[in-house]
Amino acid sequence: MDELIAGLAAHPWALAALAAVVFADAFLVVVPGEVAVTALGTVAATQGLPPLWSVILVGGLAAFTGDVCCYLVGRLLHPRTWRILQRPGLQRGLDWAAGRLRTHMATAVFTARFIPFGRLAVNLSAGAASVPALRYLPIAGAAALAWAAFQALAGAAVASLVPGGTLPAVIISIAVALLVGWTIDLVLARIRRAK
Repeated sequence: MDELIAGLAAHPWALAALAAVVFADAFLVVVPGEVAVTALGTVAATQGLPPLWSVILVGGLAAFTGDVCCYLVGRLLHPRTWRILQRPGLQRGLDWAAGRLRTHMATAVFTARFIPFGRLAVNLSAGAASVPALRYLPIAGAAALAWAAFQALAGAAVASLVPGGTLPAVIISIAVALLVGWTIDLVLARIRRAK
């Protein structure tokens, strides 16, 4: 199984597939961008291919590209008027993002990058609020790269700690990525209820 995983990861399309999944994750929060980066980071650490730096770079660039597209959608199409976003919970998310962008932009962008709906809300809100691109996009780029580095290095760390080859390390790293995501969602839900 390790040889099969190594063979798949060694193909150039592995990074292209990673980029496609991470890009799609910018718009569709059900797409597992975090899991893809973490799993490929695990494979990179155990097999050496693709190189870990390339997983981080491709993951970060794909995340940033998705964020830029969401920003442009917000800027051009005014998401607050969309019927799908009229639910109270989604409106509160957009309100939170807009407020945080005015007062603590870097904190909002870096925090939201690790929260599936949060990053969508922040990117759409930044565009809808006409936050200047030259001010917003460098922060979004740094956050996307930090996110990809965290995910890939988490996978690499699991790979270094788990004996038994690539497959067990990938399975455990995916579980860790999901656990981190669920924990963040749980903490944020409790904070919202407390407010």
